[in-house]
Amino acid sequence: MSNETWTYIAIGSAAGVSLIAWAALVLVPAWTSFSRAWERVVAAVLSVYVLAAFALVGAGLGGAFLWYFDRL
Repeated sequence: MSNETWTYIAIGSAAGVSLIAWAALVLVPAWTSFSRAWERVVAAVLSVYVLAAFALVGAGLGGAFLWYFDRL
């Protein structure tokens, strides 16, 4: 396999593990905290904002690492 294929496998694996962790640690507790259907849906939608915030922070830290990699 080529290096590009390994890169895609690593990115896909990291994305999969991250989504599983988000679902287990954020989505499930938010869903089970409420009893009404509309409250559960709102909690799930708001947990997507948490996922987006984690993704943006991770992308920012990764980008900063790559930007300053030659100076480290």
